[in-house]
Parts: sequence; C-alpha cells; structure tokens
Amino acid sequence: MKILAFESSCDETSAAVVEADGGKGERVILSNIVASQIDIHKRFGGVVPEVAGRAHIEAISKITHEALKTAGVTLSDIDIIGVTNTPGLIGALLVGVNFAKSLAFANNLPLVPVNHLKGHVAAAYFGYSELYPPYLALVASGAHTSIMDVKSHTEFETIGFTRDDAVGEAFDKAARVLGVPYPGGAEIDRLASLGNPDAVKLPSPAISGDALEFSFSGIKTAVVNYVHNEGARGGTVCREDVAASFTRTVCRAITEKLAAALDLTGRDKLVIAGGVAANSHLRAAVSEMCAGRRVEFYVPDVKLCGDNAAMVGIQAYYEYMAGSTADTALNAVATGD
Repeated sequence: MKILAFESSCDETSAAVVEADGGKGERVILSNIVASQIDIHKRFGGVVPEVAGRAHIEAISKITHEALKTAGVTLSDIDIIGVTNTPGLIGALLVGVNFAKSLAFANNLPLVPVNHLKGHVAAAYFGYSELYPPYLALVASGAHTSIMDVKSHTEFETIGFTRDDAVGEAFDKAARVLGVPYPGGAEIDRLASLGNPDAVKLPSPAISGDALEFSFSGIKTAVVNYVHNEGARGGTVCREDVAASFTRTVCRAITEKLAAALDLTGRDKLVIAGGVAANSHLRAAVSEMCAGRRVEFYVPDVKLCGDNAAMVGIQAYYEYMAGSTADTALNAVATGD
C-alpha cells in the first residue's frame, strides 16, 4: 500500500510517499521532501505562526510534485492520503489539512488524519522491522514532552508530561541566552561535549514524587539567571560548561522518569522520538539506562527525528488499517492528546 502524506504542524512543510505492508512488516520511504523555514524564522529567534502559515502555502504544491516524482509514482498509484491534523499551530495545520482534503476528494482517495505525536513515535518503525507494540515512548520536541504507553499501533495513553515548557523550548532558550543562533539544539549538543557537566548547579526538571511529570521552566530560568548574574559581576561565562551542565541535568531528569515509567508499565521496549531525540547525549543516556534494565531501546534515524511527512505516512497506514478515515469535514485542531 502506498501512502502520500503531509506534515505542516509548525515550521516544516513536508510531503512524502511511503509504502507499507503490515503482513510482511515492510515500511519503506520512497520519498520524504522537507521544505525548511529555518532561514525565514532565524531573524525572529523563533517561529512566527503567521509567517509559517504563509510559507506552507507557498511550498506545499511544489514539494508534493517533488515527492511523487522522487518516489517514481503518480497519484493513480496512491492508495491513501494521510495528513497531520493535530496538534500544532492552527494556521500551519490548516494548510496541510485543506490541501490533503482537496487532493483526496479530487482523486477519490481515503483521507486519514494523524496525530503529530503518534507520527513522531512511528518514525522509529522505519529503522526497526522488529518493532511492534506494546512499548513505552517518549516524544521530546520544541512543543512536547510526553511519556506514552503505546498499547497498539493506534492506541496511545499519555502517562507523563510537562507541566509547563517543553524540553525543546528549554534547549532553545538556553541556546539563545548563550548567544547561539536559532535553532540552537545541534550547537548546544556540540558545546556540551566540550564542557564540564559539574560546573554549574541547576535544578532538576523532574518533579519529585511518583508522578511522571516534568517542569522545564525552572531550569530554563536558572540558566538565564546564571548567565546574567555572571555578566553583572564581570565574570566570564563558559558556554561549553553551561551547555554541558544543562544537558546532563535534563538527561538525568528524563531518564529518571522513564525508568519510573518502565517500572509502572512493565514494558520491555522503549522508543524516544521528536526533535530532541536527535541529541547525542540524550540518546546515550537513555540507551545506557535501557541496557542496565535489559530494555530494548529504539530511536529514529536523526534525519527522521524532526518534523517530516514520512512519519505521518506510516502512522496513517496503521490508522487506516484500524478503520480511521475522515471526510471533507476534517478540521485542524491546535491541541490534541
């Protein structure tokens, strides 16, 4: 089965063609085109929703043609159309949803709505043919930090979350105060490898107690205050040390709560996904934790950690097989579980 999929929940416009056969366990990316808006939003230091929506409109038709051409198929070869409809920036989501609805209606193809968080988790299927539910999953990105018990390909239960900022937002804020241009995740990762993780004492984002909850606003503020206070005293801020201390504190908090979630659910497989899953320190910390507990660890290829339509396409396949389709009344929803 071939799926044409679209992703436009934030600042990446993406179209992809994927092929799946549940009986054979095949999950293949035939094309995965991503039109990045990084250069557009860099001047603002972050994503501007209205600007993102307009950029999606300009890009989506072109990348759809490119995705089909790269895959070596035409619309007549497509079996279903999948699209992210929640959660995300409402203006950005609407572009993808309306484009997908129009395409599905015009070509008499089934339309399948996909939850963005489920899509991130599904990205791991491409790298591991043996990966099947049930398992535990962490989605860590600029807008989300969720621990989910994945009971089937389509049934997800959120059992842990952040009370305030997402982990990716905290990384972006730390990068900004250290003078690292947007997006700062990759550079913070590099700097952390060069610094002393014991140099700066920072509060843990893991909420104390049995609840699987985080709060990243405290550590974000602590980094800002440390940098500003050092500057006011005429001191020197070592960016490498701050990055290393921040990164290790975050990684320890996440592994602590993931370990508790594994104990709670009894799962023996763990997936981490989302943009922050590309962080080498987090991947290493979670891998080490899993090895110590004899838990199988899965993480998507780095190029599939960010927003992309391939992940939407494979999740759309499983949603369709479970009987989930939509008609032209499908709408975008900014918030979703």
